[in-house]
Amino acid sequence: MKRNAIAGRAFASFAALEAHLELWLRETADARVHGTTGEMPALRFTRDEAAALKPITGIVPFLTARDLVRKVTADCAVEVDGNAYSVPWRLIGERVRVTVADGAIRVSHAGRQVAVHAVRAGRHGRVVDPAHFDGVAGAAGRPIRTTPPPDPWPPAELLRPLSEYEAVAGGAWS
Repeated sequence: MKRNAIAGRAFASFAALEAHLELWLRETADARVHGTTGEMPALRFTRDEAAALKPITGIVPFLTARDLVRKVTADCAVEVDGNAYSVPWRLIGERVRVTVADGAIRVSHAGRQVAVHAVRAGRHGRVVDPAHFDGVAGAAGRPIRTTPPPDPWPPAELLRPLSEYEAVAGGAWS
């Protein structure tokens, strides 16, 4: 094909190249006698192969999908292709099934779908569904409820002046 179809030619677009190749196949390649079979490809196809072809109506197109197993990390996510996708926080440490198909990441646990995200382009990104953090302190903009830290000093009534210590120790603090 390099010597016959496109050698020495320039095309304004990919569509122009495709149109040229289609014409070349029909008028040149399929119309000449093939070196191996000794027949014209167009005649051989009509005689031997065309009748064996069946229409594809009703046949489901080929589906591409990847099934993966991932462990949910401490930051409530699974990693797929360099990006992190959130899952419900209760699944931290659990193994989940991840299906990548039709531009979506679907996460299942114990046979139940627990998360769906659009596939993110690139790497080192993070896709988060805030609902996955419901029930976690501070999630979804709610304030974190914590008890105040204990006062490092004892209550004032337990504090003594240094003079009392000087009297017991037998000397002055200098």
